[in-house]
Amino acid sequence: MALVSDKPPAPRATARTAARGGKPTPYWLLLPGILWLLVFFAAPLVYQASTSVQTGSLEEGFQVTWHFATYWDALTEYYPQFLRSVAYAATATALCLALGYPLAYLIAFKAGRWRNVLMILVIAPFFTSFLIRTLAWKTILSDGGPVVSALASLHVLDVTNAFGVTEGHRVLATPLAVVCGLTYNFLPFMILPLYTSLERIDVRLHEAAGDLYARPLTTFRKVTFPLSMPGVVAGTLLTFIPATGDYINAELLGSTDQKMIGNVIQSQFLRVLDYPTAAALSFILMAAILAMVTVYIRKSGTEDLV
Repeated sequence: MALVSDKPPAPRATARTAARGGKPTPYWLLLPGILWLLVFFAAPLVYQASTSVQTGSLEEGFQVTWHFATYWDALTEYYPQFLRSVAYAATATALCLALGYPLAYLIAFKAGRWRNVLMILVIAPFFTSFLIRTLAWKTILSDGGPVVSALASLHVLDVTNAFGVTEGHRVLATPLAVVCGLTYNFLPFMILPLYTSLERIDVRLHEAAGDLYARPLTTFRKVTFPLSMPGVVAGTLLTFIPATGDYINAELLGSTDQKMIGNVIQSQFLRVLDYPTAAALSFILMAAILAMVTVYIRKSGTEDLV
C-alpha cells in the first residue's frame, strides 16, 4: 500500500520569484531600450514642456515664467489647422482602410504563390524617400497632366468641385491633393498589420461557415472581419497618428488654405522662432491624439492595447 504524504505540494516557482532570485540578465537586456527612451524621448519631452511655459524673445532670451496662457492663445489662434489636420488624417485613414483591406485579404487568402511578390510590391515604396514620393504626386496631379485631363473629361472634377475638395480644372493646391498624398504615403502602414491579422485566421473557419450554409458576405461579416479587428485597429492607428502631424504633403501638394498643424509647428520653430508657441502646439497635438486614440481603442473593444 503506497504511503501518501501529508505535506502539501511545493508551490511552483513563478516568473516573479524566478526574476527576484535569478540572474539580472533580463534587466540588463532592457537597459539599452530604457536609456534610448530616456535620452531621445523623455529628456526632449521635459525640455519642450519647459519651453512651452517660457516668455521672451530670441534677442533677449527665453525664461521659464510658467506662462500657461500660451496654450490657450495657441489653441484659439490655430484651431482651424487642428481641425483640418484631424479631418485630412481621418479621411486618409478611411481611404487607406477601404483600399488596403481588399488587398490584404487578397494577399492572405487568394494570392497563393504570388503572396511574396505582392508583399514586396506593398513595401517597395519604402525604398524611396518620403519626399521623392510626394514630389512624384506633384507631377502626377499637375494641371496639364493626363490624370487631371481624364478627371475633367469624365466630369469627376465637377463632383469634387461641388464638395469643395477641388477648384476648377485643377487638383494641385486643393484638399483632394493633400488627402491623396497622405493616403498613398501611409497605405503600407495599413496593409501590413491587416495582412498579419488576416493571415493568422484559420481557413477552416471559412469552410465551417460554408458548411453551415453561410453566404460569403455573412462569413466575412461574422467570421473574417471580427477576427481581423486587431489588424484594423493597429492599421488605423499607424495611419492616423503620423498623418495628423504630417506637414510634407500639405507643404508640397497644398496651398496656404490647406496648411495643417504640422506646418504651423514647423513654421513657428524654424521661421517665426516662437519656440514657446511651437512647443505648446506640439503638446496640444500630442494630448489630442492621445485622447482620441484612447477613446477609439475603448470603443473598438480592444482595451488590452491601452
